[in-house]
Amino acid sequence: QVQLVESGGGLVQPGGSLRLSCVASGSIFKIYTMGWYRQAPGKQRELIAASVTGGNIHYADSVKGRFTISRDNTKNTVYLQMNNLKPEDTAVYYCHGAIATMTPVGYDYWGQGTQVTVSS
Repeated sequence: QVQLVESGGGLVQPGGSLRLSCVASGSIFKIYTMGWYRQAPGKQRELIAASVTGGNIHYADSVKGRFTISRDNTKNTVYLQMNNLKPEDTAVYYCHGAIATMTPVGYDYWGQGTQVTVSS
């Protein structure tokens, strides 16, 4: 079993910054990707940033140049640095991992979500 635990959400003014963290723990054989999704009220969950182990990084167009995803593979941790936040960034942010446990087959795991509110 794998658990993803997020932290770092909160209330911030427009133009401000927040840093989200997500730690993966449990019976981890291999982490293929880690990333962040968000879901605003009345909208579908969307991918905003993803990091493939040893490979590419992807950003949604809406956050390019403002958000940065990074990983500490020694700690099975992924971070999301969010700068120049806008009211439209308000959402619940979910950590996602494509992680293999007992075999090389990877499965999707999700964190519980952390609220980010951008408001003056």
